[in-house]
Amino acid sequence: MSDKKNEDYIVRMPDTGMRSPFGGEKDPFIPPRPSRVASHPSVSSQISKIENSPAISILAYCLSSISMTVVNKYVVSGSEWNLNFFYLAIQSIVCIVTIEVCKQLGLIGNLAPFDINKGKRWFPISLLLVGMIYTGTKSLQYLSVPVYTIFKNLTTIVIAYGEVLWFGGSVTPLALLSFGLMVLSSVVAAWADTRSAAQTAEAAAALATLNAGYAWMGLNVFCTASYLLSMRKVIKNMNFKDWDTMFYNNFLTIPVLVICSLIAEDWSSENLAKNFPPESRNALLIGMIYSGMAAIFISYCSAWCIRVTSSTTYSMVGALNKLPIAVSGLIFFAAPVTVGSVSAIFIGFVSGIVYAWAKVRQSQVAKNSLPTTQPTMSASSQSNRDANS
Repeated sequence: MSDKKNEDYIVRMPDTGMRSPFGGEKDPFIPPRPSRVASHPSVSSQISKIENSPAISILAYCLSSISMTVVNKYVVSGSEWNLNFFYLAIQSIVCIVTIEVCKQLGLIGNLAPFDINKGKRWFPISLLLVGMIYTGTKSLQYLSVPVYTIFKNLTTIVIAYGEVLWFGGSVTPLALLSFGLMVLSSVVAAWADTRSAAQTAEAAAALATLNAGYAWMGLNVFCTASYLLSMRKVIKNMNFKDWDTMFYNNFLTIPVLVICSLIAEDWSSENLAKNFPPESRNALLIGMIYSGMAAIFISYCSAWCIRVTSSTTYSMVGALNKLPIAVSGLIFFAAPVTVGSVSAIFIGFVSGIVYAWAKVRQSQVAKNSLPTTQPTMSASSQSNRDANS
């Protein structure tokens, strides 16, 4: 996706003035006919306004990320659901099919053909991606959306200190403050969750479910950090462009996910009936297909938001967007609303803002300093920069 500059569209008014019988110009008392071009703006002009609108790009990014989390939670929240590998395989297949359709329609023009050698080098990264998305769906299956969103912040801490160990990064005092708030929000969220579960009729089962969710969340934090840090080390030598990373990730994970589903999951007719009950079967299938397309929506909206605003605005939007994601869990899935849960959401929201501001300050300091050393960037930012270099 190329970065287009804002273009000024000049509408030329047609010469509708008719000559008078006396050789002069048109009678000034006769009002001119309204121009059709002026009264009916072209479709391309309207599309251009939408494409270069910061507000619409931010709204699209927020809606795509919120819908992705809500749909994932809806699909895996069934009491009998146990086909996570199958679900993730459907996501990857839908994503690949959508990318190919967009390529054939000319909507994606910078996708290179599949290279076997690059595929072999990228395959270990895809295995880490499988671990990340599988543990993510398992933790979302056992935890509420607000708690999942709050604990997801802990990944930022692991990545930051991974950068310190592997890439010589640094942690500023303001970033350290945000890390403390992230840990505090997670502790408050866990305390509120366990307290609410202990007051239910089936306290033992509820606490066991939460403990399983916390265990999967811990694995997800480790897998996510490993995936992003490893991708940063490899992607620079791969010369990947905008869509190459998404294509290789999804294409290479399909056989892994299908094999894991066939080996580890129950494909009996009884189990399929439990996972896809008749009353919600169509909604589940639609949700699974949409989740695969939503991955592309998020990728496109992220690039769109950065193009028409700035990377600083995008980072702040990402921090602020965690609040509506957490609130969506309270609205759509009837998560318990307590003083502890609301406090945890608020602390996590503040920690995200503080961390985004810390990255902005760090970037400004790097720009104002002499270019004797290369400024440290986050793993995701560095990966995007390397992919576009």
